[in-house]
This record gives sequence, C-alpha cells and structure tokens, in this order.
Amino acid sequence: MSAAKPTSPSSPNKTLRPRRSPWPKRIVIAVVVLAVAGGGWYFYRQRNAEQAASAYRTAKVERGDIRVAISATGALSAISTVDVGSQISGQVTDVLVDFNDRVTKGQVIARIDPSTYEAQIAQGTAQVNNARAGLATAQATLRNAELDYQRKTELAKNQLVARSDADLARAARDQARAQLAGAQAQINQQIASTQTSRLNLQRTVIRAPVDGVVLTRTIEPGQTVAASLQSPVLFQIAEDLSKMEIVLAIDEADIGQVKPGQSVDFTVDSFPDRKFRGSVQQVRLSATNTSNVITYPVVVAVDNPDGVLLPGMTANAEIEVSHRDDVLRVGNAALRYKPADDDPAAASAAGGPGGARGGLGNDLPAVAAKLKLDANQQAAFDAALEQMKQRMAARTAAPAGGAGGPPGGGAPIIMGGGRGPGGGGGGNNNRNASRGGGAISGAARQRMLERFNQQFGAFRESLSEAQRAQWDGEVAALVSARRVPLYKLVKGEPQAVTVRVGASDGSWTEVSGNIAEGDEVVVGTGRGTK
Repeated sequence: MSAAKPTSPSSPNKTLRPRRSPWPKRIVIAVVVLAVAGGGWYFYRQRNAEQAASAYRTAKVERGDIRVAISATGALSAISTVDVGSQISGQVTDVLVDFNDRVTKGQVIARIDPSTYEAQIAQGTAQVNNARAGLATAQATLRNAELDYQRKTELAKNQLVARSDADLARAARDQARAQLAGAQAQINQQIASTQTSRLNLQRTVIRAPVDGVVLTRTIEPGQTVAASLQSPVLFQIAEDLSKMEIVLAIDEADIGQVKPGQSVDFTVDSFPDRKFRGSVQQVRLSATNTSNVITYPVVVAVDNPDGVLLPGMTANAEIEVSHRDDVLRVGNAALRYKPADDDPAAASAAGGPGGARGGLGNDLPAVAAKLKLDANQQAAFDAALEQMKQRMAARTAAPAGGAGGPPGGGAPIIMGGGRGPGGGGGGNNNRNASRGGGAISGAARQRMLERFNQQFGAFRESLSEAQRAQWDGEVAALVSARRVPLYKLVKGEPQAVTVRVGASDGSWTEVSGNIAEGDEVVVGTGRGTK
C-alpha cells in the first residue's frame, strides 16, 4: 500500500509576484518638481531683469565715423571782378558788347564822341606853333642884345662911351635871355597841354582791361557820361568764371577752428540735389559787428569747370573742421542723461564702486603705436607705463587717496582724470559734446602735463624730434580732453563710468575710456525700445 504525499493547506496554488519599490516613482516626481521650481525661479529672475531693464531706455556704443562741420552761408562771386569806367566826360556813340559777352584784353567795348578832344588837339597844335614863333623872335632879340653888349663893352674899355651905356647893354642882353627861356617854357607847356588832349582822345575808346565775361552794362548809345567828380562804372567784367569764391561769415565762437586748406561742401538752390566742393583759401582778420554779433569773413575757393555756378548764387556751406574715422561713439542723448537724486546710479556717479574712471593708461598704448617705436623705445615706454600704474594702484589703496587721490595730485589725476561735474551738457550743438562739464583749468592741466613729463621723461628722451612732437601733441590732447559721466546698463542696473569726449557732429560724440563697443548706455528712463 503506497503512502500519499502530504499537502500543506497554507501554500497557494499559483506563484507569488515580488512587490515593486516606490523609490523610482518618487525620484521622477522629485525631478519634475525641481525642474518646475527651477523654471519658475529662472522665469522670475528673467522677468525681474527685464522689468529692471525696461525701466531705462538704452542705446549701444558703436564704432563709426564722426564729421564735425561748421555751417554758414555766403554768396558766390568771381575771384576777380573789374569795374570798367570812363575817365572823361562825353556822349556815348557806340556800345559794342552786351551782357554775358566774352571779351579779350584790349578789345574795344564802347566809344565816346571824340570831337571835343580833336578840337582841343587842333587848338593846342596852333598854340604850340605860335609859341615857336615867339621863340624865334626871342632868339633874334637875344642875338642883337649880345652883339650890342659886346660893342659897348669894348668902347667902354677905350673910354669912348660912358660906363652906364655898357651896363644898359648888359641888362638888355639878360632880358633877351629871359624872354628866350620864357618862350621855350611856353612851347613845353603847350606841348603838354596838347598831349593831355591826345590822351583824352585815346580815352574816348573804352577797351576791356582783362579777359573775361561782361556781367553788367549800365550805358546805352546816346547817353552822356559825366566824369567830373568820379569815374562812372560802365561795365563790370568777371575775369574768370571757371574759378570762383565764396565769402562766408563765420561766428567768432567758431573762427578758431577754421584753417586754410580745410574742405568745404556746399549746395546752391538752383541744384539742390548736387553737392559742390571747395577749400578754405583765406581767413580774413577784418571782423564785422552786426547787432553785437562778431563775424569774420572766410574766403572759400571753388572750381567751376562746367560753368553751372553763377555769380550771386547763395551757397549753403559746411566747413569740415574735423574728421574722425572708426572711433567709439555714443548718441548725444546718453551724454545728456542724468539720474534722479534718489536713483542708485546717482550714488554711483558720486564715487561709488560703479564710478569707474577712464584713465590715460588705456589710451597711451594706442598713442605709442602711432609713433612706430623700435625695440628700445618700446621697452622704455612699457617700463614707464608700468611704473605709472603701480603708483596709481598705491595711491588708490592708500586711505587718504579715497577715490582717485587728493585734488591736484600727480598720478591719480593723470591716470583717472577728473570727473565732470555735469554730465548733461553734451550734444547741445554741432561742435562740442559738452560745455563746462569735465573741463580742466589751465593751471591744473599744466600740473598734469608736468607730472606726466616727469613720469615718461626717459621714454620721451629716447624719441626722435618728430616722434617727440607727435607724442607731446597727443598727450596734450588727452590731458585737456573733457570728461563726463556715462551710465552703462550692467545686469539691469545703471553703472556710472567717466569717459573722455572728443569730436561731436551734433548727433554722435566720440568717447574713450572704460567703455567698449556694444555696451548698453542709458539715454533715459521709462519703457522704450532698446
């Protein structure tokens, strides 16, 4: 009898599945929650940054050209205009030229009735002949007086006549000599008078004194010319219209920038779409006072080969006094911006950490590059520049130095310059980026130059004469440059930086210092387009 297998009443009929761990699901949920939280935090930060940025209107610092020009108006005229008049009076019989006619030197252009002067010549000729007859009579009288004097002198020696008779004969001889001299003088006088009449006869024919074009004609045939008091102007002849000139009236505030040789662009109303060019030929010293406004005449030479420019046309001219190529520039609105007193940027401009100064140390390498230094000169420059930076760093770290050192000090002023007390003056006219703000007095500028020459003395001595002159000019321009504050937008907040301003064309101003191309600068507050 076989034994049966025991069975366990508690064992299930099918296989039990293992239980899943809850941690993977929890990890996924945590990652999703963290991603949502991170995205929310990033969106919140980005939104706050955009809101902060939208509180300011900005513009970018860019590179470009700046052309500084002075505007003025004047009238075109021929370089040489000759007034042709008459030296004699009389009736005009012929007028041989008209307006716009071309004439050559010596060409007959008019005639005056010569009959009066022909009669004067005939009368003068007769008077000369009469005087010559009187001269012959005087000569005969003199010969007779000479012979009588000789006879009576011999008789008086032999005591055959009285001494008084010899004296009377001598007096008669002297009188005859005087009469002969008078007759000769009368002949000369009549010849001179006749010669004057002949000259007046020649002047009845009016000739062109120069080659040119007749601009005006003020006489007609039959008209009487009276030249007793002053010579009347009969014609006006422009010598050469292929070359003309413009006389511009330049204000005394701008005349110091105008130099001979500067380029001039101008337009005329007759050709509004065409631009003509000229150059400054002369800056005249004769000032004109019109309603207490002082102006100086500036002569601009103009070529007119095609003859389209005519005398008297009004020229609207611009004298190019400066041209800067490929420089950092900002819109003048950025120079006019000034934060409110409660704005954090105002504290930054007053000397906070954001008020970074633009020093000469950033510009000196570019100046040195223009000099084309050799190896020894470059080494001397690098050493002097490094010493200046070290002294500047020491002054800045000193407690008394504060933000840039004491006023009138040496290296701090040279490296950092001076902060402009008013940054809102820029761009108010087409010649200066600012007036007053950041200006340095003459005494302070002199001290800065002296300190600078001491620091770079060894390097300067290594330069040639031409290099030294260029170096001195560039350094003087850097030291005397105006300094104003700009406000860069950094992480949504405006940060004040002091920059040097240069040429301005009324819309853009050249800047240099602690600023770079592409930086955002504040031009105003409120929402606006960047």
